[in-house]
Amino acid sequence: MLSASKRRLSTACARCAGPFGATAVSRRQMLTGGSAALAAVAVGDFPAKGFAQSAARRIDVHHHFASPSWLQAMKLIGADNPPIANWSAQKSLDDMDKGGIATAVLSGNVPQVRPLSREAATRIARESNEYAKQLATDHPGRFGVFAMLPLPYIDESLREIDYVLETLKADGIGVLTNYGDEWLGYSYFDPLWDELNRRKVTVYTHPADASCCVNLVRGVPQTAVEWGADTTRSITSLIFSGTSQKYRDINWIFSHGGGGLTAFAERLLVQMVTTPPYQGKFTREMVQAELNRFHYDTAQVSLNGTLAALAKLVPISQIVYGTDFPYRTAAEQSQGVEAIFDEDDRKRVNRENALSILPRLRSA
Repeated sequence: MLSASKRRLSTACARCAGPFGATAVSRRQMLTGGSAALAAVAVGDFPAKGFAQSAARRIDVHHHFASPSWLQAMKLIGADNPPIANWSAQKSLDDMDKGGIATAVLSGNVPQVRPLSREAATRIARESNEYAKQLATDHPGRFGVFAMLPLPYIDESLREIDYVLETLKADGIGVLTNYGDEWLGYSYFDPLWDELNRRKVTVYTHPADASCCVNLVRGVPQTAVEWGADTTRSITSLIFSGTSQKYRDINWIFSHGGGGLTAFAERLLVQMVTTPPYQGKFTREMVQAELNRFHYDTAQVSLNGTLAALAKLVPISQIVYGTDFPYRTAAEQSQGVEAIFDEDDRKRVNRENALSILPRLRSA
């Protein structure tokens, strides 16, 4: 049984060795076939003006952008899609204003630079990071930066970490939940975590296609089911490899409320710790402690059932606001936060929790 909720819910009540050309990600199917369904299950009809009036200082930790060089590279390999191809800084700002967002932390879109050669990945990641930083400079207080790394190339990524944190002063690092057949708890990534832990960095994660799990169900895009499952895979690999316990000074953010975490939590908390090979090595309390220190954004888990379940699994202090723009809008993704949480908890989710791991944004 999951632990009982300790917070107030409103009574109105969500790697790899070489290029990855074969694993490029597309959201076209989701966008053409899923938009109507997503709209149909949105929570209630909340007037847009209410968002700006009640929470004009929101911090959005899940906000995508596209630098010109990155977008061109994605077009060449067929990994672009209409929303990101048509993205602009002004469109971000307009949506932020409509949804009461003070600051959006920019992160690279899937598949980042994963499908590219070592040289191309290194160059385009750098150009993308410099582009994001320029946006933040041009629009003071409106944008933060989760820098992109040229993964799966470790040495190049270590060099980029030094550059983006020392020179660009990025707010954190953005990574994918997997790199082909390597998840974040695998030892392949230890050199990165050593450095980021030393620097006490916030690491934002986003799901992507995994080599194991492409086109599993005919007609169902990976974005519909597999991405949520992949976020849960990465969380599980971090905990049961001992990685998250080893690197305790990394602040992790998982997209979409941790994916399928709330549905699989009992298996992690009970079954995994009471059967081999983890019996006697992990306890329920140890696993819950790790879940309780990760952060989870609200993007695409704005329905009552999903967001309320997350709020019962982890402390309210670990839930941070996210939109998934340009795939969803701020006003739309704010509905669940407004409907489920009371005023004090909304303040935490909308802004205060993010500031605990992104302190530079206090002046934004």
